Amino acid sequence: MAARMVIPCKSPGVARTIGLFGAISSPSHSARSGALSRSRYSSNSTYNLYRSRSNINSEIFHRSSWFPPVSPGIKIFRKALRCAVSTQAQAPQTEESKMETPKEIFLKDYKMSEYYFDKVNLNFVLCEDKTTVSSKIIVSPRIEGLSHPLVLDGSNLKLLSIKVDGIELKKEDYKLDLCNLILLSPPTCSFTLEIVTEIYPQNNTSLEGLYKSSGNFCTQCEAEGFRKITFYQDRPDIMAIYTCRIEADKILYPVLLSNGNLIESGELEGGKHYTLWEDPYKKPCYLFALVAGQLESRDDTFTTSSGKIVSLKIWTPAQDLPKTAHAMYSLKAAMKWDEEVFGLEYDLDLFNVVAVPDFNMGAMENKSLNIFNSKRVLASPETATDRDYDSILGVIGHEYFHNWTGNRVTCRDWFQLSLKEGLTVFRDQEFSSDMGSRTVKRIADVSILRNHQFPQDAGPMAHPVRPHSYIKMDNFYTVTVYEKGAEVVRMYKTLLESSGFRKLVDSL
Repeated sequence: MAARMVIPCKSPGVARTIGLFGAISSPSHSARSGALSRSRYSSNSTYNLYRSRSNINSEIFHRSSWFPPVSPGIKIFRKALRCAVSTQAQAPQTEESKMETPKEIFLKDYKMSEYYFDKVNLNFVLCEDKTTVSSKIIVSPRIEGLSHPLVLDGSNLKLLSIKVDGIELKKEDYKLDLCNLILLSPPTCSFTLEIVTEIYPQNNTSLEGLYKSSGNFCTQCEAEGFRKITFYQDRPDIMAIYTCRIEADKILYPVLLSNGNLIESGELEGGKHYTLWEDPYKKPCYLFALVAGQLESRDDTFTTSSGKIVSLKIWTPAQDLPKTAHAMYSLKAAMKWDEEVFGLEYDLDLFNVVAVPDFNMGAMENKSLNIFNSKRVLASPETATDRDYDSILGVIGHEYFHNWTGNRVTCRDWFQLSLKEGLTVFRDQEFSSDMGSRTVKRIADVSILRNHQFPQDAGPMAHPVRPHSYIKMDNFYTVTVYEKGAEVVRMYKTLLESSGFRKLVDSL
């Protein structure tokens, strides 16, 4: 079965599809946790490596200098091998650990959800000791008149209340365990689901969901982090229109950011303030983002091809603000290039970029609120090299290009990861080629394939661009999915030629 790309539509859960990567999938391989296990770099390293790939010498491998480069200018992260010896008998497996044992997920087992989420209103009250999250969701059954259990994902959440159409549910109406909140007999027609949870970002060491570090709140929801914020159907084919209200102390958290356009802000009693954000386009929950903290911005504007003026802001700690000039240049160059080459104009009034040193991933393309680790986008003329500037150009471009290939046009399930990442890698490669030397860029990209992807294909970690199963989603972010996926897209462009490839992209 060909892989498909989901296109957001007006009708809930309806999607047009287009086959693209089916031809390269091999049924003899699967992305299993043993084959694709992650090395560690602070946290989530493989995810970090391939979530934040860049141009020329690729930030995938542009890490620390713990080892010699495998080719000029290209460095690859390697796992430090350690041996640990237990001095005590291993404790027997508890019931909790049994429940948390991951199971293998198969592509062939995909099923549409029985419920769609049309609108999601979120309200965050950020405090020092806890955060209260209130969600109000408009739920529609896929087939009206039939009632199925509504299974919501949730992890490390304290449930405070749950209501259906304003009526508090009794304990016998739902089931709560370590991983799920299940409504046993929800209404057979559209209804409003209200859930209030309590979370503790300051204790969230997984750095997924909402966490607090160095005084700032930040989120990371791809791939399965939103379930650590509130109970939800945490899967990419559940798309909804989001509004988000954030309330916090004004002195401690003067900047409150989320997805979409800022539609309201104001003062509250007790030295607090709030902002209200609205994203008018449907998106999956992995693209939700929130940032709160003491940040300052570099401001600029971009005029689109239709004449709309878009406000651009790059937020950083105050001391890093002078280092954001090239990032702003790169963002405006990417916006202009996407209009000229693919006819894709930015679709909102505001585009925010946040660069903080405590963000655990290299970069994340949250709709209208891209978040980066500082070292991915900051550059000082006194210390930065040409390679640093090229890297910033590529990674800023990559995450911006996701606005269409990944955000507005997204995945049905995580088996289609390369449909957004492979296509966007190809797009950022073309962008960097047009902004610099096409020959040099192509040599660098092929060097990455030869030095890193070819050995993966030839070894025990070999897997197709679209694997047929996985145990841990984090293991999915590989050089095969990203770099080989981009080469499959390049093959399509070669076969269709530029005009035919443009028609293909326009049809998505």
